[in-house]
Amino acid sequence: MSALSALPFLKPVHLRSPRSLPGGQRRHTLPASEFRCLSPEDAVSVFEIEREAFISVSGDCPLHLDEIRHFLNLCPELSLGWFEEGRLVAFIIGSLWDQERLSQAALTLHKPRGTAVHIHVLAVHRTFRQQGKGSILMWRYLQYLRCLPFARRALLMCEDFLVPFYQKCGFEALGPCEVTVGELAFIEMQHPVQGHAFMRRNSGC
Repeated sequence: MSALSALPFLKPVHLRSPRSLPGGQRRHTLPASEFRCLSPEDAVSVFEIEREAFISVSGDCPLHLDEIRHFLNLCPELSLGWFEEGRLVAFIIGSLWDQERLSQAALTLHKPRGTAVHIHVLAVHRTFRQQGKGSILMWRYLQYLRCLPFARRALLMCEDFLVPFYQKCGFEALGPCEVTVGELAFIEMQHPVQGHAFMRRNSGC
């Protein structure tokens, strides 16, 4: 059983009943909403959403297609996708990091013994933006991390204009990040996820 399948708040959410055909027959329909870990087979869909979301704003993507495949092969359990009727509409990709702060190496490495989850990217498909999906997905992801025994905190880096969004999600700013991408500079932020033994005992973790 995967870690995701053990968590009630991350199990697929079925919002529609099967549609009826003439004669009372039923046909199979995909669940209206489903949250699950991503797999390498999802990489192209992930990249298409990410490319559209970031290139117009920053000129580059946090992860290129080969890097997406890299992390989804190494640590798919640190990703989360939101699917609507089988279509990916939003996602998060993370990996483990073993230092107090992020460095340039954190962009490409997964440290299996790390206790910090580095969130590389959160993106929402353009037709589903301005609906609160990014905040909802981040909340579910943080709930999931609280049930992973090795996870102590979540780390991310973002541009200045995104700091208020992540603060509303519960992240605190640590100050300027050491990492730069071209001329872009970032703020590093963190969110504690340790010390939730009660939640672990009562959530099926």
